Amino acid sequence: MKPSPHMDRAFAEAEQAQARGEVPIGAVLVDATTGAVVAADGNRVIEQHDPTAHAEMLALRAAAARFGSERLSHLDLYVTLEPCAMCAAALALARVRRIVYAAPDPKGGGIDHGARIFEQATTHHRPEIVAGVGEARAAELLRRFFQVRR
Repeated sequence: MKPSPHMDRAFAEAEQAQARGEVPIGAVLVDATTGAVVAADGNRVIEQHDPTAHAEMLALRAAAARFGSERLSHLDLYVTLEPCAMCAAALALARVRRIVYAAPDPKGGGIDHGARIFEQATTHHRPEIVAGVGEARAAELLRRFFQVRR
């Protein structure tokens, strides 16, 4: 899958998160039928003093509130980093149709690394996964962010 305006929007959300002092991760939920952006956000863990305020979780909460439903099977997620196990489990519970992520996360990822949520027998929904869309851009953004902090 080639770069898309939706992944560009996820990067914009990541850059806004970085400007707030957050780890630069952005997420965008898109209606798979119309291509319309339904919800978008960046990490707000520090701002909200909430360890669950990951970009994906915030976008899921906004979309669920917008549609008045916990089932979001008509949505695709674009995110700048492989979702962690918490976010992957929430995405499975929401029945998100597709997850497109930029950079892998060998330390904290929950899809292709670590817990591998969608490979577990207890996971009832397995979305389509597309990895590596904008990977170099995401890796550089994260590398620069952490380089400044170390």
